[in-house]
Amino acid sequence: MASRFPPDNGAGEQETLLEFPCKFPVKVMGRGDPGFKELVTGIILAHAETYVGEQVTTNASSSGKFISVTVTIEALSKDQLDRIYQDLTDCEHVLVAL
Repeated sequence: MASRFPPDNGAGEQETLLEFPCKFPVKVMGRGDPGFKELVTGIILAHAETYVGEQVTTNASSSGKFISVTVTIEALSKDQLDRIYQDLTDCEHVLVAL
């Protein structure tokens, strides 16, 4: 039976469909607590710069209980994105990172 997974090239780098560098939106959701936008932005900007001309955007739920923050970055590598998502998921205030 043939494997459904690509062959291991020994480099340890997982394949990705992205071509780097690229414009990449990181969307994070959490409770609508004061400072959530700044917390998320700080985590992401520790690893990357915002994409030129893009602003950090927020969207609150209709009840105001939850908020989403989108930061569009200049992604340079899969490893960079992995580090961003690891730090976001390690943060107790982050409910979902997409």
